[in-house]
Amino acid sequence: MVKFYENTFSYDYQWPAVTLAYFLRYPNPYSTHVVSTDTLHTRIDPTTGNLHITRLHLKRGKLPASVARFIPKIKESYILEKSIVDTRRQTLSTETRNLDWDGVLSVVENQVYSPAGADRTDVKTVVRFESKLGSARRHAEEGTERRGWLGGWGAGSVQRSIELVGRSRMRDGLNRSREGMKIVLEQLRERGFVGVVKEQRQGGWERWRKVWRGEGKVEEA
Repeated sequence: MVKFYENTFSYDYQWPAVTLAYFLRYPNPYSTHVVSTDTLHTRIDPTTGNLHITRLHLKRGKLPASVARFIPKIKESYILEKSIVDTRRQTLSTETRNLDWDGVLSVVENQVYSPAGADRTDVKTVVRFESKLGSARRHAEEGTERRGWLGGWGAGSVQRSIELVGRSRMRDGLNRSREGMKIVLEQLRERGFVGVVKEQRQGGWERWRKVWRGEGKVEEA
């Protein structure tokens, strides 16, 4: 069973600024669940001139009780992000997917960032959810009596429950991501690229980490 979630929203900033903010979006006060980000690979396509970037994010967080009853040990997840920056057409295309527990819930998010006027950038998001939890057991038990923890829950019911929870959390996550991006965009406008990088890597880094831990707000250096 597969479910989709689609959303379109806009930033009141030019496409180059939004594209830069995307790659600088961690850390921010709305990304407390993101522990680390590593760049695995970058290359420029010699034919198209497009920039390809592959990154790995480590995220942590508690599962809702309705899902944790089935998979209580999940506390962190690795997210693979692939991005293509097309400066000729002015589009940023991204794809993120979870690498572990994809049999429980596979989440693939695709986004396209493109200009919409002189000072606005539109973002179109399509997310695909699929849960395969219980599928193998369901096929194995066709024609036999159900036993075990899935006995009282049909495999389809479990899958639907997980997919619905995933969809709800994704919607909330997109809202937080949007607010986090706005903060980074504001920082870029006020301090510029060098200022933001300095804020994250040097004196301001600890202040951002405190925000991550919920110990206060970002203050001016």
